[in-house]
Amino acid sequence: MSNPFVRIVEPLDPKQPLKKFFNLSKLEDARYARLPFSIRILLEAAIRNCDEFLVKKGDVENILNWKVMQHKNVEVPFKPARVILQDFTGVPAVVDFAAMRDAVKKLGGDPEKINPICPADLVIDHSIQVDFNRQSDSLQKNQDLEFERNKERFEFLKWGSQAFKNLRIIPPGSGIIHQVNLEYLARVVMDQDGYFYPDSVVGTDSHTTMIDGLGVLGWGVGGIEAEAVMLGQPISMVLPEVVGYKLVGNPEPLVTSTDIVLTITKHLRQVGVVGKFVEFFGPGVAQLSIADRATIANMCPEYGATAAYFPVDDISIGYLIQTGRNKEKVMCTKRYLEAVGMLRDFKNSSQDPDFTQVVELDLHTVVPCCSGPKRPQDKVAVSEMKKDFETCLGAKQGFKGFQIAPDRHNSIIKLNFEGHDFELTHGSVVIAAITSCTNTSNPSVMLGAGLLAKKAVEAGLTVKPYIKTSLSPGSGVVTYYLRESGVMRYLSQLGFDVVGYGCMTCIGNSGPLPESVVEAITQGDLVAVGVLSGNRNFEGRVHPNTRANYLASPPLVIAYAIAGTVRIDFEKEPLGINASGKKIFLKDIWPTRNEIQAVERQFVIPGMFKEVYEKIETVNKAWNSLDAPSDKLYTWNPKSTYIKSPPFFDGLTLALQTPKTIEDAYVLLSFGDSVTTDHISPAGNIARNSPAARYLTSRGLTPREFNSYGSRRGNDAVMARGTFANIRLVNKFIDKQGPQTIHFPSGEILDVFDAAERYKQAGHPLIVLAGKEYGAGSSRDWAAKGPFLLGVKAVLAESYERIHRSNLVGMGVIPLQYLPGENAGTLGLTGRERYTIIIPEKLKPQMNVEIKLDTGKTFHAIMRFDTDVELTYFHNGGILNYMIRKMAS
Repeated sequence: MSNPFVRIVEPLDPKQPLKKFFNLSKLEDARYARLPFSIRILLEAAIRNCDEFLVKKGDVENILNWKVMQHKNVEVPFKPARVILQDFTGVPAVVDFAAMRDAVKKLGGDPEKINPICPADLVIDHSIQVDFNRQSDSLQKNQDLEFERNKERFEFLKWGSQAFKNLRIIPPGSGIIHQVNLEYLARVVMDQDGYFYPDSVVGTDSHTTMIDGLGVLGWGVGGIEAEAVMLGQPISMVLPEVVGYKLVGNPEPLVTSTDIVLTITKHLRQVGVVGKFVEFFGPGVAQLSIADRATIANMCPEYGATAAYFPVDDISIGYLIQTGRNKEKVMCTKRYLEAVGMLRDFKNSSQDPDFTQVVELDLHTVVPCCSGPKRPQDKVAVSEMKKDFETCLGAKQGFKGFQIAPDRHNSIIKLNFEGHDFELTHGSVVIAAITSCTNTSNPSVMLGAGLLAKKAVEAGLTVKPYIKTSLSPGSGVVTYYLRESGVMRYLSQLGFDVVGYGCMTCIGNSGPLPESVVEAITQGDLVAVGVLSGNRNFEGRVHPNTRANYLASPPLVIAYAIAGTVRIDFEKEPLGINASGKKIFLKDIWPTRNEIQAVERQFVIPGMFKEVYEKIETVNKAWNSLDAPSDKLYTWNPKSTYIKSPPFFDGLTLALQTPKTIEDAYVLLSFGDSVTTDHISPAGNIARNSPAARYLTSRGLTPREFNSYGSRRGNDAVMARGTFANIRLVNKFIDKQGPQTIHFPSGEILDVFDAAERYKQAGHPLIVLAGKEYGAGSSRDWAAKGPFLLGVKAVLAESYERIHRSNLVGMGVIPLQYLPGENAGTLGLTGRERYTIIIPEKLKPQMNVEIKLDTGKTFHAIMRFDTDVELTYFHNGGILNYMIRKMAS
């Protein structure tokens, strides 16, 4: 059967008559033109890679009536054009590949079949930490220390780049994965031997969605799912709903793209877009640069959608030229998109697709804002920050509360730093970081921060020396235009020196605070504050000693650093008083949009991008000098505390094991809402009194050598012990925050890992109870691998974030969901019961299963295997087991 979606059109370039083009738009049905642009790309990718798609799922009618079909669980086999990885998720992926080669060989197969078949780029950006700041040589010192700590990991990755085809490593010091993707890696349209089709990508980082701002359909997946994609397995997904987000109006002159995205994040969390696509349209989109769009798309995980898509328009084409892409290829890209009806004009409403739901935002209504103190969706207008923080101080412990006694709200703790006396109070800023791909990719906010710094210095303002300030650009291009425009020296004078090219503070690699600062915070039990231009501020993520963390634009980060506190009303109170006794207000130094745009036009030019990216793969001398083995099978070092062969495939046979009923399971932990992957598998510091620390100490390491959980993701022994090890974990079984639980057979309170080990030794299966949005946040696969290794067989939650549910499926852990309107409270569950989960012989997607308690109570829950393919993975014990059996046979 020929595929009716495939069409060959006349070549765009008469000089190249062999060029062929995929053209879905040539269908003789006007309904195609009403499809959302994101759905067109999704279907194109499915059809291009899966000829049996229409045979399996029906005729063209099923697809053109997508708004009807999306409610019928139509399965789409999406195979993206590319995969991108960063090192925190990339190291465990390469570890898995190495272990899978061993497993395939044991089963009699060809181990070299375990190899990426599509382009895979791995950017090393998560390893560098802010160990040094406020020094002219901070960058070099941090990079040297990064190599000292991570040499073994880097050698392993270099082995992987040689052992596996199609795997390219972008060395450390190059920039943040998503900004490198936006400025360099993204193609927009793929050209494979003269065959053109839209670029699409999945990545092992949840903020892969940033590339949607350039018109490339992409989103984050767990490392487990990405590995399967690299091995040729399509992502099986249910045809999603698409929410049309209409932008109208013009933003106010003082508003930044950060303010817009924080407003959208709160709005879409209220709308509810988990598991859906969001596609932006309307005349307001034409007012946004690609950097602005990328900022909005980047925070897609924070509002819970799968993708946040901006179709390609002329501004996108202009961005490709601005960033130094080959002009001839860019023009061919444009002609292809025009030929297939995929070039968007946002001012032309006749091009507006049909959406399942439409919501609207008038950009004129956006005001300067931050988000916090504990979640990205909790937007606070800057004009309300002082009042909001003071309300949070006394509010009940929760997302917007710290439960500080009223008589302690104005506590003052003396601090001596470098021979000078200061005072810390609740709300004092101790970390101020311009960081993260979300904002450092955007020249308007970065130059805005630089111009604000210039005006602040000229007005005589300074930043208190104990505040840990840092600037970690997303690529070398940022440093280039900050330096050329003359604002870099003013940033440095305020303490915002370049400390590294990587995620740094945004992922918790904020490094240590000065001891005297930590002592003052601890002495007063202060709610100290971190202000960062990042995308996440979950508890325990940024730094263990900053209980409140606010997301803000880069100019606001500097403003709060100068003020030294978030308890300030910028309208009524000055940022500071200069040496002449003059009060300086924020409005006195805030740059106008026209000022910023004039500097941007002059200094952000194609030559910068070409110069930086021409040498990106060879410029790091330390990386070039690394030696790595050339063997196709990895030789594991039993003494290594970084790289270890995981036990996931121990005892694997070609024969499938029938899934069994889970009998008399204990509840390991009981949670409320919004438990994030940071809670489940932290990426930052390894606490010195933790099970992971005890393991590393037993291997002869000192605390200085512990590094971070993120850097240890190639070692399952560390990561299993680090599961549920977040110091801000709230377990309903325990009356205080901390990574502990009750071992019910003995009644003892133990670290979570130690309790799980006791259960495992006694042969008891485990489950986890949770509320809404379980697994929000990062795409880290260890948030599923860790519980699997602890013996968790199932999770029972009110709702799941998309990526984490997929990761659980990938590890063979059953994601169970309460029936609508039910939860632990309505069912009277305490978590102290024992649970038997009946697994029928014949399974189907999203079926109800029976759960029996040892109390005699029975109820039902939805088994969230959403597609037939996911059930196949479950029968295999997980997606990697499935791929090994497939390759071995």
